[in-house]
Parts: sequence; C-alpha cells; structure tokens
Amino acid sequence: EPVYQAILQDGVCYSRPEYVQAKYEESAHIFLTAYHWFVEQLPHYVPRPEGAQFPYWAFADLWSVDASGPGRVLTLEVPADQVVLFDLYDWNRVVQLGYLGLTREEERTWRRELSLQGLREYDVMSTVFYPQQRQEILDSWQRLFRHHTALLAGDRTGVGGVQAGLWCIRREWIVHVR
Repeated sequence: EPVYQAILQDGVCYSRPEYVQAKYEESAHIFLTAYHWFVEQLPHYVPRPEGAQFPYWAFADLWSVDASGPGRVLTLEVPADQVVLFDLYDWNRVVQLGYLGLTREEERTWRRELSLQGLREYDVMSTVFYPQQRQEILDSWQRLFRHHTALLAGDRTGVGGVQAGLWCIRREWIVHVR
C-alpha cells in the first residue's frame, strides 16, 4: 500500500535499501548481497533514473505474485527499455547466494566440489575467507541475464517463470489495480 500511495502522490516510486532491511530484518544481509550485485548490473540493461537506488520486481504471470498480504497487485505495461527480464528460478539461485550454472547438473557438480572442500555456498558468500570461490559464484550470476533478449521477443524457451527488474514504478505504467 505505501508503494501505491507514493505512486499516486508523486507519479513514481523508488525502492531503497532500508526498505529491504525493514522487510527482511535478520535475513536482510542475504537479500542485500544479491540486491547490491543486481544494482551494479542493471545499468547495463536499463539506465538508472535520478532518485533510483534499488530495484522493484515484477512478474509476467499472476501465479508468481504473492498476493497473500495487505496491499495491492498492480498490472503494469512497462516499456521494453525500462525493464530487464530473467528466469525467476535463476533469480532464486542468486538470492540463495548460490552458483548459477548453465544447467542444474552443473550446479550440483559445483556444490559437490565445494562440499569436498568442507564448504557451503552461504559460507563462501557471507565471509571474506574464500575469495576465489566467491568470485566464481559472482561470475556465475551473470547468467541471470541470459534469457533477456529472447524474453523481450516473447520467447520463453527454457524459462520456468518470467521476472522483471525495474528501477521504479511509474503511474503511467499501471493498467489495472487489484
């Protein structure tokens, strides 16, 4: 509801790190790690407007939206140059601070090799003690954007669910409020 009210009042709403901190509390550091990485990548696809700090998430399919809490579900039509599209299951791997392989088998192999070293992905990403493995995970996250161009063209091949990253939500993008 605060997002919708801000859009009505100002015509646009921007997300901020403190919103993520407040929402996720003791787990916020996990989300902030993924979000900060995403913020570094997003300008390669969508120019950052003045005032933008953190992304908003949108979904192509209503089944992907958690509408169980208070607030509203906004149906948006976002210009293609204002959005980056990706597989929501790939984003889940990033938010889990995990290695994002080209295939699930590659991911399992990578985790097995990490396990042989007595490590877990979370350990690697939440400390400074494993810089090589951490960099391998961060490099793998670039694969998040592998479907962007195809998704813009309407091709969902190999994608479990379509998620979008936006710098903001603008009033003129709203086509329906539920």
